[in-house]
Amino acid sequence: MRKPEDAAPASAPVQPEAAPRDPSTLCDARDAFQALVETIWRLRQPDGCPWDRKQTHASIAKNMIEEAYEAVDCIESEDVAHLREELGDVLMQVVLHAQIAADAGEFTMADVARDIDAKLIRRHPHVFGDHETASSADEVLDIWDSVKLKEKEARDADAEAADERPAGLLDGVPSSLPALMQAQKVSRKAAAVGFDWDTTAEVWEKVVEEGKEFDREKPGTPEREMEFGDILFALVNVARKEGIDAESALRASTAKFRRRWEAMEHVAYERGVQLEGLSTAELNDLWDDVKHAM
Repeated sequence: MRKPEDAAPASAPVQPEAAPRDPSTLCDARDAFQALVETIWRLRQPDGCPWDRKQTHASIAKNMIEEAYEAVDCIESEDVAHLREELGDVLMQVVLHAQIAADAGEFTMADVARDIDAKLIRRHPHVFGDHETASSADEVLDIWDSVKLKEKEARDADAEAADERPAGLLDGVPSSLPALMQAQKVSRKAAAVGFDWDTTAEVWEKVVEEGKEFDREKPGTPEREMEFGDILFALVNVARKEGIDAESALRASTAKFRRRWEAMEHVAYERGVQLEGLSTAELNDLWDDVKHAM
């Protein structure tokens, strides 16, 4: 197992550290991980499980998303006990996809592990390479953007040498991502090559501009819907400029709304009334009551 002191390449300079490394938190997962790999392999054998044997990348693609969201729910609710279980489900999806690929002669779990290990080292030159130490998370993001651009330049050079069209800057952003997350990734990539506003105030001006364009379109038209999307995209850029994750921010706000609505339902139940039977003014008064109480 690679030891903490061996984690960086031999040529990497010694970086100043705020605190000594803690080897007690370094887990030796070789036996446990190999056991999981062998279990998945066994399930896919001719005398294994009929369900596991028939699965393809496409047939279980949605499972990866569902398991990831269940893990996120545990994180947001600080449910550590169930988080351990849900992370296992996510890991199972990774290993199963790798075994499906191995059965098809595409790649193996070892390839996946080596690739991500190499990427982590490559994208952390401030830890494993000759880049000066990063002093903040924002500096790390700038380093990542720089490294990613260099990686794209290398891929473009390979494509040109093979007389192929280079991949577009945004091609690596999956269109299947949640809309806010996709917008944030797209805008960040564009900003990394200089296509950006100088200040957050300028982005807010863009939000106002998009709002005016929204008002000019007729209600119920595709054009008005598109302009509303432009407002949301501009707001995502406000979040990016402020270092806010738009997806997480909206999830948090939605969760807050749900908590307050549940509190309203509880109060209404205690009073022996139905929310559906209250007027808008009464609902607003009840909302204010629970808002101040929480």
